[in-house]
Amino acid sequence: MQDQYDFRRTEADVQAVWTSNDAFRVTEDPDKPKYYCLCMFPYPSGSLHMGHVRNYTIGDVVSRYKRMQGFNVLQPMGWDAFGLPAENAAIKNNAAPAQWTYANIEEMREQLQKLGIAYDWTRELATCTPEYYRWEQWFFTQLVKKGLAYRKMAVVNWDPVEGTVLANEQVDSNGCGWRSGAKVERREIPQWFLRITQYAEELLEETEKLEGWPESVRTQQKNWIGRSEGVEFEFALAGRGDKPLDITGDGVTDVLRVYTTRPDTVAGVTYMAVAAEHPVARAMGKRNSEVADFITECTGMGTSEAAMEAMEKRGVPLGIEAVNPVSGERIPVYVANFVLISYGTGAVMAVPGHDQRDWEFATRYGLPIKQVVQSATNPVDVSEAAFTDKENTFTINSGEFDGLAHDQAFEATAEHLVRVARGERKINYRLRDWGVSRQRYWGCPIPIIYDEEGHAHVVPDEDLPVRLPEEVAYSGVKSPIKEDPDFINTTVPGTGKPGRRETDTLDTFFESSWYYARFCCPDASTMLDERANYWLPVDQYIGGVEHAVLHLLYARFFHKLMRDAGLLVSDEPFTRLLTQGMVVAESFYREQDTGKPEYYNRRELDIEHDERGRIASATLKKDGLPVTVGRIEKMSKSKNNGVDPLEMIERYGADTMRLFSMSDTPPHQSLEWKEGGVEGMHRFLKRVWRAISALDDSFMQATLDIDVLNEEQKALRRKTHETIAKVTDDIERRMTFNTAIASMMELFNEVSRYDDHSDSGKAVVFEAYGALVRLLSPFVPHIMHECWQGMGYTTALINEAWPETDDEALTRDDMDLVVQVNGKRRSSITVAADAGKEVCEAAARNDPGVQRHIDGLTVQKVIVVPGRLVNIVAR
Repeated sequence: MQDQYDFRRTEADVQAVWTSNDAFRVTEDPDKPKYYCLCMFPYPSGSLHMGHVRNYTIGDVVSRYKRMQGFNVLQPMGWDAFGLPAENAAIKNNAAPAQWTYANIEEMREQLQKLGIAYDWTRELATCTPEYYRWEQWFFTQLVKKGLAYRKMAVVNWDPVEGTVLANEQVDSNGCGWRSGAKVERREIPQWFLRITQYAEELLEETEKLEGWPESVRTQQKNWIGRSEGVEFEFALAGRGDKPLDITGDGVTDVLRVYTTRPDTVAGVTYMAVAAEHPVARAMGKRNSEVADFITECTGMGTSEAAMEAMEKRGVPLGIEAVNPVSGERIPVYVANFVLISYGTGAVMAVPGHDQRDWEFATRYGLPIKQVVQSATNPVDVSEAAFTDKENTFTINSGEFDGLAHDQAFEATAEHLVRVARGERKINYRLRDWGVSRQRYWGCPIPIIYDEEGHAHVVPDEDLPVRLPEEVAYSGVKSPIKEDPDFINTTVPGTGKPGRRETDTLDTFFESSWYYARFCCPDASTMLDERANYWLPVDQYIGGVEHAVLHLLYARFFHKLMRDAGLLVSDEPFTRLLTQGMVVAESFYREQDTGKPEYYNRRELDIEHDERGRIASATLKKDGLPVTVGRIEKMSKSKNNGVDPLEMIERYGADTMRLFSMSDTPPHQSLEWKEGGVEGMHRFLKRVWRAISALDDSFMQATLDIDVLNEEQKALRRKTHETIAKVTDDIERRMTFNTAIASMMELFNEVSRYDDHSDSGKAVVFEAYGALVRLLSPFVPHIMHECWQGMGYTTALINEAWPETDDEALTRDDMDLVVQVNGKRRSSITVAADAGKEVCEAAARNDPGVQRHIDGLTVQKVIVVPGRLVNIVAR
């Protein structure tokens, strides 16, 4: 073992050993417990960022730790390769998305391999390959046959710049597209959907069983599913003399059907509101130009909840009235921009006294605000704001339902609505069916063929995959396959008649909803085979909290679909979930003449630090003038505050980068980039290398006889095994890798200070270093591989067992106790490990430091907390 740590040579040599031995290739082994550790796979953007380093190091630490514990560990890697960024890059670079994507995959694979992550690369997959998407096309056809996938007209968020439909979650609070920033429009077009709502109750119930998930994520999932109990019922539309109305002219009396979770407030409904696309609104728009203009205006608004919350609530009266089925009052009907035809019935009852949105709308348009619920403890007035409480309330101004508590009013009014308003008690969900159609090119083709009448036919199994043409001329945002006759024109299955292929592609969430399962059997000749049931569910899933709702919910749904198709036996895809925090750093900028900031990367700057290592100032290298040191925020291209992992690996090595990414904060919190912290981790590794390289044969040949150890030797051995216990718990249970690293550094400091050249002294030192090397190996595997060899071992460290705690080594002959007087620390004492209460109390009273603080006082009582402290209460 060389005296100096040469990380470049070490990492290259060790990675070559792993590669030549297929060290991380894994197969199913029924004689071993399995462990499947998976990090959310990346989009192949072309370069790693520091968030990748942190995310994948977390997964690798867990995987290597479990392997050393004797588990059969699967840790795969692949590429979430379809999506808009490739199309945008194709336009910018005048290259086909496929060419750009495959080149990026090659580059990012090479970058990941430099980190030394223990991936089984034989399982690598990319979602843009026909070998992968062939099976999701097959699965889609099965869902169509079962009625779980269907096509209907739908009002969608249309991004006019991107030329595609956006999910509600891809529209920001200003009603703009998440990527383009363009104002989103409403359009009604045919879309394919999956019936996720059929699984809403199971998804909700199973959320309670996800005990290995963060509570915050479980709560977000439950809120997104949004189960509610209420009543769906009708408001009759009234003409002159209360005659029924047929506004739509279809020969059927028109009514407004609504759903409410607050039937106790129906007496307080003072107006109705319908969506711009509601048949009644459209019919009135043909008669009233003001209504028609407002409906047209609404089509330029997004449909996301965020956009709805942020926008000004507006409406136009339709000139018709409805009849309140509780109060009998006639109330006006408005078309309003905050009502969506795709949510519920497209009509809502408005109770301004007890709903703040309704209150604001009523106040704006001078509509009545009627209070029908009053507080039983502190009477309120709804003239200033809506009163929305349900607990400790009673009904007022509700006719026969006056004076009832909330639950009583709910039941009585619900029964009334069922009886007189064609009411129906219902359980509803906020969750909507998943729209999976996208009007983009770079995605999985939907395997559907339309006949001349427009009827949909699934592509037969033998004709799959429907291949996406990869050699395309990409000149703008419109999908090239929408104008490609070679792709579009085909024959209807089983008839030979002319047919037309579906030119929409699947939402990219479709690919990422089942990739974890395909990793189990990437070469299977079916979608999945029996190997999937060996590996699934994933034991530990790791990724960003931004995926708390959509990806995780869709993956759970897909897992249940695959289970019900007989492909899997488990109910849930991920047993434990870790959502890691972001990597953050300072931003540096100057204000331009336009008032906008121009951001600079730290590579362009000369940075001065204060005595505590904090950034004091920064100047731009090219002109020597100062720049403003901005906030610490997420590393991003827009703020130009990213740090290139490859540069850092070249400067300090992969092990240093891995160790720093784990050392500063718990994984669920943000990691602040500090180059001083990176340098500190590098110095620590060099110290460990020098210390182990200094061990000569006398240390390796020393015999550990625990029966002859003196107190100092026992103390060092106790420290070794306390560290083993703590690091094991920090990784296994707490997942606080930073405290594990701190414990290992503490052990190293204690061992390196230990000066005992006796045979037993050398034996306990050698044991401590042997444990330390194994404990550190999941974090810094390259350097520890060579340190293990340097200690005289000939076996591969990755095949060694995790060190076990010797409980006997943890026993103490004595223990230290803190002594407090009236709750303030005044001294400490050492007593026998088995000392009783009386002995501890006597030792505390006799301590000189304690006696000074109780002299002249009367001891009223003494509290002994075993193993921790003695508190003397004196007056």
